[in-house]
Amino acid sequence: MKRKVLAIALVLLQIGVLGACTSHPASDAKPNSAFRVALLTPGPVSDAGWNAAAYEGLELIKTRLGADTALVQTRSPADFEDAFRDFASRGFDLIFAHGFEYTDSAIEVARSFPNTCFVVSSGSESSANVASITFNVDQATYVEGVLAGALSKTGVVGAVGGIELPSIRLFFEGFKRGFLSVQPKGRILISYTGNFDDVGAAKEAALAQISQGADVLIHNADAAGLGVFLAAAQAHVFAFGVFNNQNGVAPDVVLASAVTSTPLAFLKIATEVKDKRFHPGMLEFGMQDGMVRVVLNPRLESRIPAAALQRARKVEHELATGRLVLPPTLNPGRP
Repeated sequence: MKRKVLAIALVLLQIGVLGACTSHPASDAKPNSAFRVALLTPGPVSDAGWNAAAYEGLELIKTRLGADTALVQTRSPADFEDAFRDFASRGFDLIFAHGFEYTDSAIEVARSFPNTCFVVSSGSESSANVASITFNVDQATYVEGVLAGALSKTGVVGAVGGIELPSIRLFFEGFKRGFLSVQPKGRILISYTGNFDDVGAAKEAALAQISQGADVLIHNADAAGLGVFLAAAQAHVFAFGVFNNQNGVAPDVVLASAVTSTPLAFLKIATEVKDKRFHPGMLEFGMQDGMVRVVLNPRLESRIPAAALQRARKVEHELATGRLVLPPTLNPGRP
């Protein structure tokens, strides 16, 4: 009897020490010992932006950690819980959900699967086995705003978003503040198409802004962002890329891209989960840890006045070293 009590005590102690996302009791045993990672995206991974960056992260995890990986594009919010439950019930160790909209479903489903880690990009909540990660891409759009302020001849710039989420408003707010730091009397026109895949709608929204004087554009519209680039090319104005390096998508109009190191962040988290040392919470990445940066388009860099380029680089350096801190309203990330 003493041996049984001691054995039970040791098991309980091990479970308590390991904590969430690490213990795998026999009832949850997987058919094989492979590390398994899944990804949910709200749009196609061919968008060369938000979703593509997440897919690159999944591929990096597969290559570097030898993980078994799986991907699903959810078509509507009704699919969120089913997708989470499917992967978790099949014994996946880690599930990434790439977007704020997955937060509530992740929190709900995670209660039933305490041994699976759920990670929501731009999430607004965390729990014992749910983490939310935020990229302070606002820092990079601030720098892009500084460049826009130097290049705009009309004093008017445009921003086209998909769905009007708090995170996207913050994204554009960073651009606006950077722009106004150079042109205090300037104006920013902001439009939302209501979705992230209607290229035609994004193009029309951008052309409408151009007709009102906008001569520099930015987008946060995922796959639909291509429409903004098409409008910029048609009207011979400049634009900025986001999340992934989009300089090559429209090399004649994209001046620079606000890039997040989503693949490296995903790999870091996956490594910690695999090694049983991951601690869920509200995780944040930015310029100070090298996870957010501005990548200039070498093809158009010569079109940027030297003084403007120097100013933008100075601002980026100050953000990266912490000498310049954006107002708190800009730093919640993409919640």
